[in-house]
Amino acid sequence: MTPTPRPTVTPSTPSYNSMASTADTIIPSDHSLLQPSRVTAGKDGRSLSSASLYPPRGQSLGVSGPPPGSFSSDLRSTISRAETPRPDFNSLSSFAGEDVKSVSEKRQAELNKEIDKERRIKVGSENLLEALNSKNAKQFKEQKVKVEAELNMSNKRLAELEQEMDVEKRRAKESQVSGESRLSFLFRGVSGQPPSRQELNDGGDMQVEEEESPTYVLAEILQALEEEDMPPEFYVNNANRLVELFKRNPTLKYDLVWSIFGMKMQILLLSDSREVVAAGYRVLRYSITDRRSLQVIRDLNTDQLVVLSLVKEGKASVEREQALKFVRAFLDIEDGVREIARSVLRIIVAVAEHNDDRLKNIAILTLAEVLVRDPLRLVAAGGMGTLTDAMGDPTYRAAESLTGAFLYLLDTPGRRKYLKSGHELEMPIASFTESPVGHAHEDKLKASAKVIAALLRSWPGLIALSMNNFMAIRSLVASLYIPLAHVRNTLLELFIDVLRIKSTSWGQTFVAGRRLTTYARVTNLKTQIPTGENVETEEETNQRNLVEHFTAVVLAVLLQSGLLEALLHAEEDSLTLALKRKTTLVLGEVLKLANELLPNDWSAKLQVLPNLLRAGAKFDMDKRFIATGTIYQVDSVNRTLYRSDPHTMNTIKTTSNTEVETSRTTVEQAKTNQGLQIDEAQFRTLMLESQVLNTVTFTKWRWDIILTIIDGPLRNPKRLDEAIRSTKFLHRLFGFYRPFKYRYADVKNTKPNQRYVRVGCALVQSLLHNLDGVRYLAENKLIRQLAECLAHFDRMSGLTSESPLFTIQRMNETLTGGYFAILGALTKDLRGLQILERWKIFNMFYHIVELRERDDLIKTLLSGMDYTLDSHLRIMLSKAMTTSSKAIRIFATRLLRKYATRAIKDTGDSSSTGVVEWAIRLLVTQLYDPEIEVCEVAIKILEEACSQKHTLEYIVKCRPALDHLGEIGAPLLLRFLSTSVGYKYLDELDYITREMDDWFLGRNDSYVALIEASLARALADIPEKPQQQQSSFDDSMPEVQEYGMVPPHFYRELTRTREGCKLLEQKGHFDEFVATIKDLGMEDEDVEIILKVKGCLWAVGNVGSMELSAPFLESTDVVRSIVDIAESSEVMTMRGTAFFALGLISRSLHGQEILAEFDWDGTVNMRGESLGFCIPLNFQSLFSIKPWTGAGIRGAQRQETVIRRTESRVAAEVAEDPIKARILKSVSDLGNTVLAKKAASDLHSIKAKNPARFTKPELFLKVMAVLESHHFRLPVCRFVIDLFDKRVMRQIVLEEEESEESSDSDGDSSGEDDSDDELINVTSILNPSETVDTPQATA
Repeated sequence: MTPTPRPTVTPSTPSYNSMASTADTIIPSDHSLLQPSRVTAGKDGRSLSSASLYPPRGQSLGVSGPPPGSFSSDLRSTISRAETPRPDFNSLSSFAGEDVKSVSEKRQAELNKEIDKERRIKVGSENLLEALNSKNAKQFKEQKVKVEAELNMSNKRLAELEQEMDVEKRRAKESQVSGESRLSFLFRGVSGQPPSRQELNDGGDMQVEEEESPTYVLAEILQALEEEDMPPEFYVNNANRLVELFKRNPTLKYDLVWSIFGMKMQILLLSDSREVVAAGYRVLRYSITDRRSLQVIRDLNTDQLVVLSLVKEGKASVEREQALKFVRAFLDIEDGVREIARSVLRIIVAVAEHNDDRLKNIAILTLAEVLVRDPLRLVAAGGMGTLTDAMGDPTYRAAESLTGAFLYLLDTPGRRKYLKSGHELEMPIASFTESPVGHAHEDKLKASAKVIAALLRSWPGLIALSMNNFMAIRSLVASLYIPLAHVRNTLLELFIDVLRIKSTSWGQTFVAGRRLTTYARVTNLKTQIPTGENVETEEETNQRNLVEHFTAVVLAVLLQSGLLEALLHAEEDSLTLALKRKTTLVLGEVLKLANELLPNDWSAKLQVLPNLLRAGAKFDMDKRFIATGTIYQVDSVNRTLYRSDPHTMNTIKTTSNTEVETSRTTVEQAKTNQGLQIDEAQFRTLMLESQVLNTVTFTKWRWDIILTIIDGPLRNPKRLDEAIRSTKFLHRLFGFYRPFKYRYADVKNTKPNQRYVRVGCALVQSLLHNLDGVRYLAENKLIRQLAECLAHFDRMSGLTSESPLFTIQRMNETLTGGYFAILGALTKDLRGLQILERWKIFNMFYHIVELRERDDLIKTLLSGMDYTLDSHLRIMLSKAMTTSSKAIRIFATRLLRKYATRAIKDTGDSSSTGVVEWAIRLLVTQLYDPEIEVCEVAIKILEEACSQKHTLEYIVKCRPALDHLGEIGAPLLLRFLSTSVGYKYLDELDYITREMDDWFLGRNDSYVALIEASLARALADIPEKPQQQQSSFDDSMPEVQEYGMVPPHFYRELTRTREGCKLLEQKGHFDEFVATIKDLGMEDEDVEIILKVKGCLWAVGNVGSMELSAPFLESTDVVRSIVDIAESSEVMTMRGTAFFALGLISRSLHGQEILAEFDWDGTVNMRGESLGFCIPLNFQSLFSIKPWTGAGIRGAQRQETVIRRTESRVAAEVAEDPIKARILKSVSDLGNTVLAKKAASDLHSIKAKNPARFTKPELFLKVMAVLESHHFRLPVCRFVIDLFDKRVMRQIVLEEEESEESSDSDGDSSGEDDSDDELINVTSILNPSETVDTPQATA
């Protein structure tokens, strides 16, 4: 029982600040907050226009209208804009009728005029000044001064105007993008006080409310809502206070007395004010707790109220949006979808079909959510066709997002029955074959292409479109024969997207018409030697890429559907030259992918292009020239593709780091020797061409020639001596880099200017190769001045400066940070380290690392140095990794990646040995850092370093303790299992048995969710967010998440060693997996069993990918069962899992042999090594699935039949009243386009002759039942409901008795009670799904 509030307490006004923060808080129509500066644009980009603020002409501007809860006799007039209370605008300025957008647009227009005016003044002044400069300077000196002053003033004014324009554009953009729509503008707390005073008062009131008892405040608000004849803002404010109360006290809504609270909500929902009704929906939405509360809320007759709100016109957007939000809140409750009435769903379907409705998009998404949660309910409401049409609707921008709901239904037979054999998914394909009409056809094609691409990125979509001998895909591919340029172009873009063809650097220009032979840079890419960091390790070579395996299936489906023939036809019958070249490019990419991803039996037939060869061999036909030209173009594209991508799938990828380093060193040595052979005359010519000797202006220097000189001739001692003694070449170069000359130090930090940094580093490295160069470098002022600049940030040096070089601003805006890269070039050589020691630079480094407020300086310093040689730098990095801030520790840890991932090798240079071991020891130390983020970075680097076998063994020797890291350290421990040394170490820790039991009991199931999410993310092809680099010289570890790869699996790592295989055999886990697959592999209903079988498939696939797993596969014959699942399972995603598992098994030699016995062919490279891709020889068996009958739809149709039979019985019972029967018949005929016009006229005539009929609640409810049982458009529903008096809804909701006058005038009161009883029975039959689980109590 709620406590009785004090009668003297006046309802306090909520805080404006607190209400303003609410995203959907209502502000009623009050003049104190309707000034243009406070109005914001709506969510749809439209703002409140003056038409929505001013009442119609002749209407008073004062607040008027009946109080909330009272109704006029005419429903039309009460829902119109004229009767809605409006504020008084007398106190507003001339901008009162304008909103923010219109004001901003006017302001921008004014600024544009002023900017144009100033630009004309500027141009005129410049022209005049140029004319005066050509004349006598003395004669026009005074005039020149005036013109220059005017020009300067014009430039200043122009800059100010442009800045003001940017601010205005930003303000307008924020008003559109921000969440403050018209709804959020209305949903705020408001009072009639000025804003400043209101903030003070409301703040105090809110503080008082927070201190008082929540139940007391609740009672106070409910009592305030009982007040009558109050303006709408009063009720809205109290409703907002109620929502804030629920937010502050989330448990309060569980203790509501619904007999009192529900009555107050009914009063709000029956108000004439749209804002008050919206506030009522909002309060109800925040009072929902569970399914029982939804049932109580529905007992308040909210279903009919929601229908009435949603059928209103667009000007009631606040009320309609809150009503739809209220319905969507049902979906957030467990089984809440079962409480959504079919009548409500019918109206949402009508809203989704109405093209001009601003709630169309959210209505479609609501229907999609209902489809996933309760398909039968949506099918019964007729929403399936609406969603199907939306997938091919070009005006709906998120059509591809609906595919997820349909793919979810397609997966299992239990959900698949609600679809008509999957033909719903073929709607987008029909767009390519229909007759084009105007420019809208091209937009429709692009929207349909997105939907088709989304379907082809999942197993259910691919299988559904490949049924009936690839009928749907064949229809899509055959659209290439249509002689329409935009159709072919859209299809080519679709195939590029689906086959994941990456765009090349020369592709666009080739399509534009440029010849491939002009791409000397591209064609020579094959000769480039990859760097050591780009060389794939053994583990990376054996990575299982699921995305490429899936792409191989899609490619095979398209080729089976005639893609190659269609492309050749489009090539021969080209509509435009650009389209012909694009087709050639796609054809070359398809042949390249077929060669890489498909077995040899597939690709061998395609590569010869037999049709073109036959046509080219017929010398008596004119088409011969087209065929030979096509063959030439395809061959040219293929050669260019091979040159631009040397690391193809079929190349041998076992090149070691040592071999690559040797190759790269050989190439660099050859280039250097070629540069060393330049004679004196050529050297002098190069120096003259570089312009260094001609001018001191560095912008006029030829920096490409300078770099050529540095990398070549300057490494020759004789040429270097000549450059030092005979010319000023080196003197001017070093003068440019000297800090105190502020030439290089003032260059802006842009990407093109990074060449100056590269040249500086190359210059230092070149000089370190010769003793004369080292001597010149040691005596040059560059290093000495840099040491002085660094001393300004060394607290122990005692040197200070008013404008130090390495300030934050200069580091960000100029190339000052490049000095650390130049110093880092010195650290790559022992003689360079000696130069740094001479000027005490290492001491300064130690002290700079200790700075607490200069993380940018420390990061640039650490990233610029080279730690290959054993020096003070390693100690400095170790100090930064242990004593600096968390950000620096993470950054320093990432720097170790490029050293830890190298191969361990012994070199003759003792100073550079052990760099990998040093990096690993530091990383192992970082595992004990107090911050978990630092440990996580170290774990990732060590896990990557474990790809090298020797590195892995060394990490195990360090014996890192990872128990304190939990799941973060699990991937690294899994890596340890791949060697015998690591197995023994983990066995000592008792890790293997514990982890093995953990995986067997539950981790297998979570592995399924992980790998399916990774694959879905990879196939969705969502672009990565660009990562912001810390500086231009950031060499830290890139944050790259590899999606679509097979994550590490415990059983795969376990079977890498013989000890692990022995343990697996003893435990018997593999036999358990096999038994599960054989016994439950064909399960298609139980979700938990399906998940368990998928986990077993991944476990068996990972074990089968190892060479030591041959005894397990041969003894259990599990491959046969997996093949049966891949070809016969009724669960489409189960087929995909089995397909991927077979691909893993094909990685091993014995796996290929076993798969060959079952007619599955694998893809191999030139050395016969498997790539992990396999395809059945009988390819169509992979997509053979039993057709379904749509039993769910028939169930919904049977339900509709029962409803209509009941309607027929009711119509017969009311035959005694022919007028009532005529009304119901006319309403039913409104759904028929042929009879709609006559039915509407009949209803108008009946209302004109018998207006009292449309004041009867029983007739209203029967009409609502007709609207629920048939499909009607939104305008029709609005027309029917507008026929009734608004008092009807009040009588239904508040259960008021009819007046005697209306009863007498109707002359039908004798059967009133019987009709009511019949009505209750009818409505219960019309909504059987609502009374199955929790029957509602009738009033």
